[in-house]
Amino acid sequence: MSNFDVIREADQSFVAGTYGRFPVAIEKGKNATCYDFDGKEYIDFSSGIGVNSLGFCDEGWINAVTAQLNTLQHISNLYYTKPCIDAAGLLCERTGMKKVFFSNSGAESNEGAIKCARKYSYDKYGEGRNKVITLVNSFHGRTVTTLSATGQDVFHRFFFPFTDGFEFVPANDIEALKQSLDGTVCAVMVELIQGEGGVMPLDTEYVKEIESICKEYDLIFIVDEVQTGVGRTGELFAFQHYDITPDIVTTAKGIGGGLPLGCIIFGEKTENVFGAGDHATTFGGNPVATAGAAYILSRLDREFLDEVKAKGEYMRKKIMLMPHVEGIDGLGLMMGIRLDDTVKSADVVKKSIEKGALLLTAKSKVRLLPPLTVSYEEIDKGLSAMEAALKEI
Repeated sequence: MSNFDVIREADQSFVAGTYGRFPVAIEKGKNATCYDFDGKEYIDFSSGIGVNSLGFCDEGWINAVTAQLNTLQHISNLYYTKPCIDAAGLLCERTGMKKVFFSNSGAESNEGAIKCARKYSYDKYGEGRNKVITLVNSFHGRTVTTLSATGQDVFHRFFFPFTDGFEFVPANDIEALKQSLDGTVCAVMVELIQGEGGVMPLDTEYVKEIESICKEYDLIFIVDEVQTGVGRTGELFAFQHYDITPDIVTTAKGIGGGLPLGCIIFGEKTENVFGAGDHATTFGGNPVATAGAAYILSRLDREFLDEVKAKGEYMRKKIMLMPHVEGIDGLGLMMGIRLDDTVKSADVVKKSIEKGALLLTAKSKVRLLPPLTVSYEEIDKGLSAMEAALKEI
């Protein structure tokens, strides 16, 4: 058997079959380039679904987490650690937000944000004001509660009963949102660019209207930046494109650079909602993960973020010249490629793997989330492979 066949057989024997894997086993990588166990090269335009913000095996990140591993790998949150404080301080300084709670994933961060919004409302208004409005086509995670918050029917199966207290309204329809304000609402929760829902950006005026409504009705404005955060769009967070001030921002993926890490970032209205014992997690603020996060945040200065924007524009210009491409949605290095009706996104991804590029889908679109450090040489290689795939389909 080939190296791949051995790995696949072992996976099927011992690993729960919850993923529809592609027929590739990756052995190693550097920046946006990786190799399978037979030595075939791929350009990774997925970065582990937006996780490898600095690509594979960034030397500075490795040094930061290795130094921390050699110092203190974990200690209970009953004690203070410096990496946790360093990462939280950088997040607050760069966003204007006030405090941070570290979790392990995006779903956990969103779950904590929902808890915080409901506690804020309970503390101030008592029972009965606990509904969270989210958007049709949204995606907020795979726990029972964050599935309940996800505005896609395909996720509302099997796992009944789902958590009550969520209502879905169409994106960019402010009147629909206003009609849902029945006195039981405590929060509005949005992705500024719906990632899993198809790389769909929200209109600027719509987002500003949400912010105004939340202020008027004393609702908690939650912005889910699990996929859009940490430089992905060319700003540290996507909300900075919209000139708004959320009450809570959640993020994960790129903040860990490959280690499990999520964040709930609280604004002035929410910074003191949680007290001792209201929320916790064993691994939250882990010294190794937060040491890596502090390093990543230190890299994402204005020059770095401007380069993310420039790389995104460079890619867009080249992609728009490719066959079957009708348009591109998203910001920075978060792209959703609209295709004509003659091809399917899943087929493009499969064919691109054959040609040496790892891509993603987002419903009918091809989704690209390259490492923020992707080089122009890697961009050209990956786009050439994708173009070759589009020409053959």
